[in-house]
Amino acid sequence: MDLIHTFLNVGVFVDSLPQLMRGLLVTLEIGFMSIVVGLAGGLLLSVARLYAPRILSILIRGYIDIFRSIPLLVLLIVVYYALPFVGIRLSAFLSAVTALSLVSAAYTAEIFRAGIEAIPRGQFEASAALGLSERHTMVDVVLPQAVRIVIPPLTNNCINVLKDTALASVVAMPDL
Repeated sequence: MDLIHTFLNVGVFVDSLPQLMRGLLVTLEIGFMSIVVGLAGGLLLSVARLYAPRILSILIRGYIDIFRSIPLLVLLIVVYYALPFVGIRLSAFLSAVTALSLVSAAYTAEIFRAGIEAIPRGQFEASAALGLSERHTMVDVVLPQAVRIVIPPLTNNCINVLKDTALASVVAMPDL
């Protein structure tokens, strides 16, 4: 009876419910913003990596390799605590969103790149035979097929971003 009263105390739960709901809202806000920015950035990076001039492709590959290898906790600390030394001061919320978005964009770029490269060469050749421009080929032919391929790994990435929002507490961001 004492064990149940200690861990399942309804009074404590009811008292802390508003604070838990505020934390849940912050977690969802950070997660949603990071996922949206990461998806957009990752798609842009992957297309640029595949079709940009070689020097830009090498720079993008470097960005992806660096941000996939830096631990998120280290990046959060750098963004929140080190950037003020160079004159860039971000709030705790914006620091968390920035760090999560940078990492998410790197992972998403690799996911989209793999999805685009999984489209058979014949699709590109058929588009060229129909007279479609490179932009229309990408937007109308390749990306719709690639999106179907990348949905499962993108879902995993989104779940990871949502779980990683717990690290925002390191930069004094009270979340769930």
